[in-house]
Amino acid sequence: MSRVTSLVLLLLVALCCAAANASAQFIVAPPRPLPRSFLWGVSASAFQSEGHTTGANWNTYIARDSRPGAASPKEAYRNSVDFYTRYRSDIGLAAGLGVNTYRISINWTRVEPRPGVFSAKGLAFYTNVVRAMRAKGIQPLITLNHWDYPQWVLDQGGWTSTRTVDDFAAMTQEVVDRLGTQVHLWLTFNEEFFYEFVEQGNNDLNPVQVQQVRANLIAAHDRAYDIIHKGSPGAKVSSNYAWPGNGALASFATDPFTNAVAGKLDYLALDYYYPAYDQARTLLNISAGTSYNIALDPFGIYTALRQMHARYPSKPILISENGMPTRNGTRADGVSRSRALTDTVYWVQRARAAGVPVFGYLYWGLTDSYEWGSYTPRFGLYRVDVDKDPSLKRRPTAAVPVFRAVVRDRGVPSTYRLSLKPKAANCETTAVAAADKATCRAAAARG
Repeated sequence: MSRVTSLVLLLLVALCCAAANASAQFIVAPPRPLPRSFLWGVSASAFQSEGHTTGANWNTYIARDSRPGAASPKEAYRNSVDFYTRYRSDIGLAAGLGVNTYRISINWTRVEPRPGVFSAKGLAFYTNVVRAMRAKGIQPLITLNHWDYPQWVLDQGGWTSTRTVDDFAAMTQEVVDRLGTQVHLWLTFNEEFFYEFVEQGNNDLNPVQVQQVRANLIAAHDRAYDIIHKGSPGAKVSSNYAWPGNGALASFATDPFTNAVAGKLDYLALDYYYPAYDQARTLLNISAGTSYNIALDPFGIYTALRQMHARYPSKPILISENGMPTRNGTRADGVSRSRALTDTVYWVQRARAAGVPVFGYLYWGLTDSYEWGSYTPRFGLYRVDVDKDPSLKRRPTAAVPVFRAVVRDRGVPSTYRLSLKPKAANCETTAVAAADKATCRAAAARG
């Protein structure tokens, strides 16, 4: 071997080592605190947490599917975790975490129990909830529709009917007339892609009807957007998207709802729970009510945020839901809520440092709630045992002080080290963007 050849080889080795070291330093670089303007909060939905609801589509689904032999068995609803009468104390718990934002949704049945007949009591409930939040220094974020609607809407065909678009617009107008000056963050529909899936499962819709549902949700979003902007000064409006990975079943870049309403989205809203490296297996577990069996990977929120930003670079992004399901408090893989939470926040900090304009993080949820057919999956920072504790006492999990510290410190500290690493093989799936594969591989190798 000549001296020149030896020098060339040594140079190549040095360059390779330098690149490897740069990659390692990039991965383990101390996370930066999130800005003081960052939104920290919790999320919930009306039907899942309020209780005291009759005459809604989900009351019908539960009654039908709680009978022996039901194809999709559902547990009795009862009064869920009774946010309806305990909202003040729950808002107090949220304030104790230090959060500045609380996401709720409107129970359409509560505010419009009969067509065209709006309930003063139902509307007053949301006025009181918003006032209670603002008294604690918390801003409300309102979702207009989180999968529940009145029986009379179901009777007219639900979202397969164009009449429902008009009715939804009328309900939106009533809510905005009442709350528009007090609420500045809005979501129209929760997880439209999964809304289609849920409606199809509960109502046995054919493909044409599913297309009708989507078209009507698009039309309803557009109308609601205009109503909110007219009646809520300075409002920001969006519709949150549940991350499904990328594959044959769904992809954010090609999502038909998001593409159709993109001109009427003031920000993007991401719900992230699972990386969906295997879309089919993820969806099967969600369908079966065994979401606690889905493998977690906090890294996935990093590539999700970056992919959303790449698709719509001018729009800021809110994480409107993130959390971790357990099976009555435990997971077979032993992952703790605290570690899943802090690992995820680490990757949010990394995404922000990489240029993603993420402006808030809302945890799902403050308490456990009705998980669309069962109380077994638990997502709460505070545990509520609906099945065994009639008092519905809120019991703090170990993640409560952890989240409080994260909010106080604007993220995890510079000394933070990841607990959950992606698997190297998952880095090569379509769920991880090409631009993020090197970061994923390095995280898998070093953590």
